[in-house]
Amino acid sequence: MNDFDFLIGSWNVANRQLKELFTGCEEWDHYAATAECHSFFEGGGNFDEIVFPSGSRGATLRLYDVEAKEWSLYWTNSKGRLFPPVVGGFDGPTGVFEGDDTHDGEPIRARFVWSGTDTDAPRWEQFFSKDGGQTWESNWVMEFSRR
Repeated sequence: MNDFDFLIGSWNVANRQLKELFTGCEEWDHYAATAECHSFFEGGGNFDEIVFPSGSRGATLRLYDVEAKEWSLYWTNSKGRLFPPVVGGFDGPTGVFEGDDTHDGEPIRARFVWSGTDTDAPRWEQFFSKDGGQTWESNWVMEFSRR
């Protein structure tokens, strides 16, 4: 239930984001951000807010389902869009979470992978799949360092 305790606190976040999805693009945008994460429900939930250099913001709500023994992660942005959740859990310091979403009106699978959660430099990576999860395109990486 306390899998995300590593994330509680203040962070600098180095972002690398693919410029175009599903086109074979190999160009990435690089930018810094800051994040704050807070725990609730004695570790069974947490909330973070990330502030990007553009002034836009994003937030993730993470909730642990005690009966199912899995996490649901909900991402939203300051434009008011709440994205469908990704669901999963941790095996050691790596967590994998997947769910259905859309891109340009087409169905996709989304995957979030947390790694290095047992270090001072955890990493989050987002992948999308257009073929039901047979192949994945990495499109966003966040590398965290404590502020």
